[in-house]
Amino acid sequence: MTSSFFRFFSRALVAAVAGLVVSTAMAQDFRIGFVNTERIFREANQAKAAQTKLEQEFSRREKELQSQASQLKAASEKFEREAPTLPEAQRVTRQRQLVNQDQEFQRKQREFQEDLNLRKNEELQQVLERANRVIKQVAEAEKYDLVIQEAVYINPKHDITDKVLSGLNSAK
Repeated sequence: MTSSFFRFFSRALVAAVAGLVVSTAMAQDFRIGFVNTERIFREANQAKAAQTKLEQEFSRREKELQSQASQLKAASEKFEREAPTLPEAQRVTRQRQLVNQDQEFQRKQREFQEDLNLRKNEELQQVLERANRVIKQVAEAEKYDLVIQEAVYINPKHDITDKVLSGLNSAK
């Protein structure tokens, strides 16, 4: 009984070592690349152009909101100074007006932020789609088996972001 157990154990050990050798050999042929999407969104010409486009598109509304915020602040400060001397009915009326103005401002600010986020996501989606096409081209040309875009840690030798940026910025 001991000799059959020993033979079984020996065979299992040999199989495990053989499996380890085979998986190590396969891992050496397996090429992994990493792309830093944040850098793509910061540094790609298309991403920079999208940012400029968004700033132009939303600058007027942003200035209007800033102006409205300043007016609301000034009106609120004026009310705070004058409130102690105002008759009760007038104070309540002005306070109600300030609350309504503030609610309107908050609504416009939310709408602005929602519209801006929606447009930003649309623009970044276009950049990402184009980047993914370039990533695929780089991966095929350089025979990568796997390209990942998010990782906790990546060895810099696997980072192909510069190649992708170069491909993105040179393509029209």
